[in-house]
Amino acid sequence: MLVEKNVPLQPYNTFRIVARAQTLIRVKDEADVQAVVADATLAAAPKFVLGGGSNIVLTGDVKPVVLKVEILGRRLVEETAKAWIVEAGGGENWHDVVAWTLAQGWPGLENMALIPGTVGAAPVQNIGAYGVELQDRFESLDAIDLQTGRTFTLDAAQCGFAYRDSVFKHAPTPADPASGRPAGLGLAGRALITRVRLRLPKPWKPELGYLDLQRRLAESGVREPTARQIYDWVCEIRRAKLPDPAVIGNAGSFFKNPTVTPEQCADIIARDPGIVHYQLADGTVKLAAGWLIDACGWKGKSIGQAGVYEKQALVLVNRGGGDNGATGGEVMTLAKAIQTSVYERFGIRLEPEPVVV
Repeated sequence: MLVEKNVPLQPYNTFRIVARAQTLIRVKDEADVQAVVADATLAAAPKFVLGGGSNIVLTGDVKPVVLKVEILGRRLVEETAKAWIVEAGGGENWHDVVAWTLAQGWPGLENMALIPGTVGAAPVQNIGAYGVELQDRFESLDAIDLQTGRTFTLDAAQCGFAYRDSVFKHAPTPADPASGRPAGLGLAGRALITRVRLRLPKPWKPELGYLDLQRRLAESGVREPTARQIYDWVCEIRRAKLPDPAVIGNAGSFFKNPTVTPEQCADIIARDPGIVHYQLADGTVKLAAGWLIDACGWKGKSIGQAGVYEKQALVLVNRGGGDNGATGGEVMTLAKAIQTSVYERFGIRLEPEPVVV
């Protein structure tokens, strides 16, 4: 275990916000985490698990011990008549794993191409894009308890997946004998995900429910696209809409797409017929947060060095560079101003996706 002090975090967050970690430990395997737990000083300190840094906003230097997950490895665990089960280390780049599975002839992740971040962070956020979420392809994961150093395995039900949510984003809740409520499982700040296993189903079938993909299908004239074609379309669509974090600092989609009742949606449509919306299986309606923000006139606007991307209002960007870039405070001031505008016009509260540190 190597303990580093006063480490710059600008290279490790895709917003490229200037900040430092007072203490940083690179986690290459489970033994590194167990060494942290065995160290009296480190064990008592608060922890912050860092993956690819693509879903965080740093508002200052990080005082908790930063555990930077760098566990690598990819393998086919099992192939059955119904699925391929593949495993990847928590530190693997998510998009690289998507491309690798397709190259091996194991389709199923193509709709989630180019989502930034690491494999270990994917279950925390229950990442998803173009009609497919991680929970749709999830088998199980391994993690380490940061308090005891013990390893454990969770299946999909135990992860408590919901839209951009999981058990890893919630603190545990105590039991309430008076109401009969049992203790709630929450693993926020308690676990570090080391490996994730994915179930890629056989036979494969394309997921083409989103409008952008339907347009590509119509333009191509292809009646039965392959997984590789869908992968290419998704990459083209995302590159056209979203800025490359290596060029313009950003954390991808900054707000969750809100869900409303059919009645709420009908009310909004009566006032704004062009609103982009999707009917969900449970009867609710998902609204496009980017459309709501754009309708409030925020596209291209800035507060300080933090701005709203000109091609996609759902993305907040760092317009500066180096030490003169946006601060976490500027990003959050802009985000709160957008939330206020959307609520005042539509009565909808937008919820940020990134973790604010």
